[in-house]
Amino acid sequence: MQHLVYSTILLFLLIFSACKKKNDPPQVPVETTDRVLTQNLSYPWEILWGPDNFIWITERGGRISRVHPTSGAVTPLLSIADVQSQNEGGLLGMALHPEFNTSPQVFVAYNYNNGGNYREKIVRYTYNGATLVSPVVLLDNLDAASIHNGSRLLIVNGKLFITTGDAGNSALAQNTSSLNGKILRINLDGSIPFDNPTPGSAIWTLGHRNTQGLVFANNILYSSEHGPSNDDEINIIQKGRNYGWPNVQGFCDQTSEQSFCSANNVREPLKVWTPTLAVCGLDYYDKDLIPQWKNSLLLCTLKGSRLLQLTLNGSKDNITNTTEFYQNSYGRLRDLCISPEGKVYLCTSNGGSDKIIEISRKEL
Repeated sequence: MQHLVYSTILLFLLIFSACKKKNDPPQVPVETTDRVLTQNLSYPWEILWGPDNFIWITERGGRISRVHPTSGAVTPLLSIADVQSQNEGGLLGMALHPEFNTSPQVFVAYNYNNGGNYREKIVRYTYNGATLVSPVVLLDNLDAASIHNGSRLLIVNGKLFITTGDAGNSALAQNTSSLNGKILRINLDGSIPFDNPTPGSAIWTLGHRNTQGLVFANNILYSSEHGPSNDDEINIIQKGRNYGWPNVQGFCDQTSEQSFCSANNVREPLKVWTPTLAVCGLDYYDKDLIPQWKNSLLLCTLKGSRLLQLTLNGSKDNITNTTEFYQNSYGRLRDLCISPEGKVYLCTSNGGSDKIIEISRKEL
């Protein structure tokens, strides 16, 4: 009888706990407010805070626009005619020249058809104050597919970093004759920097499956990478290192992985997630507006439908804590950007009527 009473109480507590967890509202940062800035977008992929104090965005179908950060008004700049959007492919990453006021250059990555083959290229445009003109192809004819196209762009110290996916062919990630499954580094005119790991090659690192987040902060280059059904990763990107895919998934913790890691200069991730969350856009928060997030990486997830705060240690080379926000509030989150004031903007990737959400400090 006593055992039956105990079991009944335990069952009640488990049901109560499950119901409470299910009905709890999603966690939000302390003393913040969030609002939909704009909507009716179609699969936005990149959002950047521009030097003109507008939000610059790409949409997978080929459109580049500027968004007013107060009114949410969207001003289209260009629809790229040869963009071919197939499933995950289309117009993807974008970067603005760091000295945009004197060099108004816009760099984009997109997929296109070349003789019936699906390919990817990197193109530099010039902004004339109304539209984008004078396209210059910096890199082209990379393998592309309906999945695993990478395509995050970032300019660091005058060099353009480009993440490429394995285009659904995992063997390419370890093939140094292919630019797929890599992080590339080129000059802003498309030439190869003399100090790349291999002379004449754009390859900076290899062994990547599908890297879709990239940020430089604390003199460290951080990335987020999609795993298969296991081992989404956060990595520190270091010159010439191998990141293991497909021979290594996540940490070097299997016997076969350990031998490969030792022989191939593999850098292990800072953190992994199994099951995967489909980690995507990545940024670093160093502002005072939302104190809870200061000195943390912020990470968007697609399958996980949430924003993650990755708290860093004092030397900024390890993750000490992970906190989830906005779970299932807005659906799949593709990318984020941060204003100089410290407001955070998220873009969804749900299709149909995608949104940009503004997160700011609540007025007291």
